[in-house]
Order: sequence, then structure tokens, then C-alpha cells
Amino acid sequence: MPEDYLSEKFLVPLLQKLVRHPSEQTDLQEADPEVKAFIRDCLAPEIKSLEIGAFRYDDMGNLILEIGPADTGRSILFMTYAMTHPASEMPDPFSAELIDTSAGAAVRGRGVAEQKTAMTAAVAAIAHSAHTDLGGRLIFAAVSAGETGRHDAVASVLRALSGPPDFAIICIGTDGKVAAGNKGRIDIDVTVRGQSIHSSMPWNGIDAIDGARRCLVALDELDLGVPEHPAFGPATLTPTSIKSGPNATHTLQNIVEMRFDRRLLPGEDVEEAFAKVEAALPQDGLWSVDCARGPFMYPNEVADDGPLIKLLDLSYQDAGFSGAERIDCSFALDAGYFGYLGREAVMLGPGEIDQFHSDEESVLVSDMVNMSKIYRALIEHALNS
Repeated sequence: MPEDYLSEKFLVPLLQKLVRHPSEQTDLQEADPEVKAFIRDCLAPEIKSLEIGAFRYDDMGNLILEIGPADTGRSILFMTYAMTHPASEMPDPFSAELIDTSAGAAVRGRGVAEQKTAMTAAVAAIAHSAHTDLGGRLIFAAVSAGETGRHDAVASVLRALSGPPDFAIICIGTDGKVAAGNKGRIDIDVTVRGQSIHSSMPWNGIDAIDGARRCLVALDELDLGVPEHPAFGPATLTPTSIKSGPNATHTLQNIVEMRFDRRLLPGEDVEEAFAKVEAALPQDGLWSVDCARGPFMYPNEVADDGPLIKLLDLSYQDAGFSGAERIDCSFALDAGYFGYLGREAVMLGPGEIDQFHSDEESVLVSDMVNMSKIYRALIEHALNS
């Protein structure tokens, strides 16, 4: 029966299967064969067994399922993520053990707080809705991203669709609350080049470390020129990595590579933010300074009185809650990409944000069941109301 998909009996075994197939982030990022295999060899057979529609793969190997009529002018996308944080120091990360906690039964394992429980709940909601009369296009995507900090995967999915959906749900753990706003981010790489020489006679070389020091001071003093946001506070620019070379003793360094994390507030322009940082770097030394924009993600903000929040309020009420509680997140994912395209999107899913990338991850079974019901109600309201 369709309602069985929204039950603990269906959800827990599916989540356990997903957790027991590792899909950790590596240096290969979205091209990692284990992440792709998770989509192809673990998730895809589960979706196929539900017999809810034919799926396909885009150019990056992301799975796309579309069901329901495409000509009603109504559509919603559930975006899910295959890649998890590495197991790191987490003991027994892939057993997907069912444990007892003070709050109730929970599933423990890598990715349950962040990606894989929200994916499970979305699959269940779509399986349920596939057995009803859909008044619009219901789209599910499972992408090989999740930890990469860029929009490549979602852009690939949208290229494979006829157009962006009206609404998008970014299925990620948000404490079961609607993350209607989030910061964006630009990675900015600064490279200072000098000239090596034996450190006993530094006057015969060009000290890249001194140039890097000048850059750090200049960027620390930079006024980003952005008004504070009522929820997020000021925009920030933070050095996150620094290394120098050559890796040799008693040698004046001829290169320093630094990375900066520029957090973007809703409404900020990516190119303008990058240009301001680039212009602030000192260029009056003997060393040279290059600045390059790395991966980025757009910020996002959905209005409290907008159509998607109204639909979510109704969906939470249908699931037995008073309404949708809103939060703002400092981390970025793909919601901002839809905002950039003029579509409303939020992050929403079961799982505690405070457990992301920690050595312990577990998710309450009751939270997963509740979210599957919220997702299902949202499909009904978005496509049939």
C-alpha cells in the first residue's frame, strides 16, 4: 500500500542499505568511482524495484527521475546527495546499526545526519506520491556531490531537464526545520611568487613569505563594504590554507599559496565580491601576486510570505505540526543556485546540523518518518493545490 512507504518498516531498511554502501568524499570529488557506484549500484536498484517510473543519468552520472504530467505548469524537484564526509575517526561508520537513545530508536552511521536520511525520506515520499494522481511534474535527482562546495552537479541536472522547476527542496539535514536562508561562499586562491636563494644571503632573492604577509595584512584590513544581515551578521573573509615552497632547508621561499573563504550574504554578487578582494592585494613589491576565483556557491533567501513557505506551512500541518519552523544556515549548498535562476528553494531534511562531519552521527527514526510525511504533503500541495 502507498502509505507503507512512509512507515518505519520501509524507511529503516532502506536507510541502512544506503549507509552500508560507502560513498565518501575523496580528491576525485564528483568523479570518484565509489560515489558514482553508490548511485548506480545501490540507490538505482532500490528505485527500480519500486516501479514508479523510468530514470536516466545525465552527463555527470547523476540519476534523474521524472513522473507526472509535464504540461500543467507545476513542478517540484527533490535534490539529494550521494557524497558523504569521509569516515575519518568515526568508529564503525558503515554498519547502520539501529540503536536506542533517550529520545527513541535511531540509525547510526556516516551520512545519516547530513545526506542519506533526507535521501531516504525523499525516495519514500516520491514512491507514495507515484501511486496518486499528480497534477504536475515531480522530479527526483541523486547527484554525486554533497561535500564539494560548488554547483557543478545541480547545473548538470538542470541541463538535462527542459527547464528549472518551480520549486526545489535541497534534501539535507536541517534539524527538521526549513532552512530558508543561507550564506554563499567563494574560494579565493592567492599565489605570491618570489625568487629562491640560500637563506644566509636573503638580499639576493625575493621573499615570497614577506609578500604573503603583506597580502594577509591588506585583506585583514579590507572593508568588504557590505551591510550586516539581520540573521547572518557581517560578510566575512577568512584565510583557510597557507603553504610555501620549495620544501627545502635554509632556503628563501619562492612561492606561497593561500586560500581565503569569502562568505557571501544574500543579495551579494559573486563577481563583485571577488573583484574587491583581488583589487585589495598589494602589487608594489618585488614579488608578484596572482588571484584566482575557485569554487563558489550562491547565497539564498526565501521570503516568509512567498509561495514555497506557504506550501511548507500547509505540509507541516498535514503531518501533524503547527507549521514550518524557519532557520538560517551559515553553510551553503545548492538552494542559492535556484535563487540565482529566479526559483524558490530551501534546504530541508531530518538530521542534526551539529553532527555534520563529527565522529558520531545518528538520526532518530521518528524524525525520518515525520520528514517523509512532510515531503509527501509538500508534493501534494505543490502539484495539486
